[in-house]
Amino acid sequence: MRATAAMARGNRADGETMGAQASAVHVDGGIFPVAWWLRLEAIATLAVGLTLWGTAGGSWLVLGLLLLTPDLAMVGYAAGPRIGALAYDLAHNLALPGSAVAVGLITGTPWLVLVGALVVVHVGVDRLLGYGLKYPSGFRDTHLQRV
Repeated sequence: MRATAAMARGNRADGETMGAQASAVHVDGGIFPVAWWLRLEAIATLAVGLTLWGTAGGSWLVLGLLLLTPDLAMVGYAAGPRIGALAYDLAHNLALPGSAVAVGLITGTPWLVLVGALVVVHVGVDRLLGYGLKYPSGFRDTHLQRV
């Protein structure tokens, strides 16, 4: 069975929505578990972050000590779930740390590479554990699963 555009959007052929419970995509008769790909992506993210950290000359002890600092963004939940999700997602996406790494590499600013690498490592670990970006409906609702 070939994947259709409706299926790619999360709609089944019969018109019902698959929702967050869909765990496999059928493509040309095969089954590729989405959860497996997400874990592989998390491992790759973690590996890239660790490589960047080591290449930039970061101390492994410092990485261990600072690894949870992006989680300080959870304080935003004190202002409510919408603000909390925004703060958390700003600290846990890959666009900002990726940009920091790129600017750091282009300008020869190692500390900027290290800051970006720290967040990339943190995001890789979070995704590996099943924690994702948050929906404004509540802290437990993520793009990967309900935790």
